[in-house]
Amino acid sequence: MREKALNLLGLMRKANALRIGEEDTGSAVREHEAKLVLLASDASPNAQKRAAGYMFGSKAPLITAPFTKEEISAHVGKSGCSMAAVCDIGFADAFMKLLCEISPDEYDEAAQTIQKRAIETKKRKNDSTSRKNKRTGKRRTNA
Repeated sequence: MREKALNLLGLMRKANALRIGEEDTGSAVREHEAKLVLLASDASPNAQKRAAGYMFGSKAPLITAPFTKEEISAHVGKSGCSMAAVCDIGFADAFMKLLCEISPDEYDEAAQTIQKRAIETKKRKNDSTSRKNKRTGKRRTNA
């Protein structure tokens, strides 16, 4: 399961759904793009404090992943990566499901939060596509 979760991080990077590094993570949280913020298990106390500061006023959960900086860096392709923001709710949901299989008691609450948001997002998307074909506004006449 650990390898699947790490491979999913690499896939998120290729899909441009992952912001890597402290600056990019901070900007993603400030722009309300971050759906989930990951922190490496061996992140420095300064990085942990900075991540907690980013999360002030944000609804995105902050979790400490069971991976070291080296493991994350190897799969993401950027060295020294201690912090990352997942910017796609589908990827965040899939990642949290994998983390729940690794350690259910530690990640269950965050996984449920992400899953609720994923369901709400899917409902909103379905509602907007069902209303897309309706005509709105005045009809134009050429008289």
